Amino acid sequence: MKKVLRFLIVIYLYSCSGNQQANNEQKEHDRYDASIAEKIAVFQVLNAPDSIARLDEPIVNLGYHLYHDTRLSMKGNNSCNSCHNLNTFGVDNLSTSPGDEGKNGERNSPTTLNAALHAFQFWDGRAKDVEEQAGMPILNPVEMNIPNKQFLVDRLKKIPLYQDLFKKAFPDSKDPITYENLQKAIGAFERKLITPSRFDKYLAGDKSALTLQEKKGLVAFTTNGCTQCHSGALLGGNQYQKFGVYSNYWEHTGSKKIDEGKYVVTKDTNDKYIFKVPSLRNIEKTGPYFHDGSISSLDSAVKIMGRVQLGRQIDDEDTRNIVAFLKTLTSDIPNEYKKTPSFN
Repeated sequence: MKKVLRFLIVIYLYSCSGNQQANNEQKEHDRYDASIAEKIAVFQVLNAPDSIARLDEPIVNLGYHLYHDTRLSMKGNNSCNSCHNLNTFGVDNLSTSPGDEGKNGERNSPTTLNAALHAFQFWDGRAKDVEEQAGMPILNPVEMNIPNKQFLVDRLKKIPLYQDLFKKAFPDSKDPITYENLQKAIGAFERKLITPSRFDKYLAGDKSALTLQEKKGLVAFTTNGCTQCHSGALLGGNQYQKFGVYSNYWEHTGSKKIDEGKYVVTKDTNDKYIFKVPSLRNIEKTGPYFHDGSISSLDSAVKIMGRVQLGRQIDDEDTRNIVAFLKTLTSDIPNEYKKTPSFN
C-alpha cells in the first residue's frame, strides 16, 4: 500500500512539474507575442493577387513548357530552369551559373519563386517585371546565347508542339508565335510561383505557427534593424540599397570582384554599389548569398549584414534565433511545376 502511495505521489509531483513548465513556456510565448504585435506592421501576409488567379491556363501551360525547354538556348544546353531550378527553390545553389557555352556569369542567379511580386528584376533592377526579364537572358551571349529574337521565333515556328501551344495561348492572334508572346507566357508561368509559409499563418493570427525560438528570432530581426530593408510581404524585393553602408562589403565577403551594382547600367556615380534588396522568402534554401554568391553560410550572411548594413555586431544568440525565424519563410511550389514537361 505504501509503495502504491509513493508511486501516486511521484506521479502527482511530476504532473505538477509538467504543468508548471507548460505554463511557464506559454507565458514566454505570450510575452513574445505581445512584443511582436508592436513590430509586425511592417510585414504583410503573402497572397497571390487576384490577377494571378485569373491567368488563363493555356498561357501558363505554354510558359511552363518554355521555362523548361533547352531549345531556348543556342546549343540546347540551358533552359530557364537550369539556373532557376524549381526542384531547388528556383536557384541552382551555385555562386554564379554556367551559360550555354559553359562560361559563368558574374552575378548570382536569384530565385524565380515570388519574383513576379518584386518591384523590379535583376540585382540592378534593369527590368521592370518578369515578362521583360524573361526575354533578356535568352539573348545574353554569356547566358543562353540566342543571337536575336527572330532566330528563336523561327526555331519555335518549326516545332509542332509550339505551333499548337502558342495558338491555344493566343487564340485571337493571326501570328501567335512572337518573342513578345514568349515573354508573356514565361512571365505568366512565373507569376504562379508564389509561396506563402508558416510566417504568413502567424501574421494572419495563428500564434501557434511559430516556435518560441522563431518568435525570439523575429524580435531580434526587428530590434536589430533588419526591417529597414526587409519588410512587406516579401521581406525585401521592393527597394534599392547601397551594399556597404558602414564599410566596404568586399572586406567582409571576400568577393573576388568588386561589383559596382546599378552603376554598371546607369553610369550615375550615385548608383555605385547600389543593388536591389533581395527578398528573404526561402532564403534558407537559396544560398550561396549576396549578388556574387560569395557567402555560403546563412549565419555568416546575417552577421555580415549586421556589420556592413547596420553598423552593429549581431551576437551568436541573436544570429541563431534570426536564422531560425528566417526558416519560417521557407515554402515550396506544387510538384507539377517542377516536372520536366513532355516535348513530344
